[in-house]
Amino acid sequence: MKLGILDTVSLAATLVFALPIGLLGIERFIAGQTLLGGAFVAIAVLMIFLREWLTTPEDIPASAAKKVVGTVAKTDDDKDE
Repeated sequence: MKLGILDTVSLAATLVFALPIGLLGIERFIAGQTLLGGAFVAIAVLMIFLREWLTTPEDIPASAAKKVVGTVAKTDDDKDE
């Protein structure tokens, strides 16, 4: 997975919020509150993974542009076919 500058900044911002929640979950887990600790760790992990998997409004124009460019502009390899 190749991250651009904006993707890296977005991931860092997500980690700023997810890491304290994850650390709280680990702390609660060690303290004996396994259900609460596990829930906090799960929330932190979901925050990071959902950021990668969900489509945002910024992703829609980019994916549409890739489809249009792929059909309109042919590469040299495509011209031979």
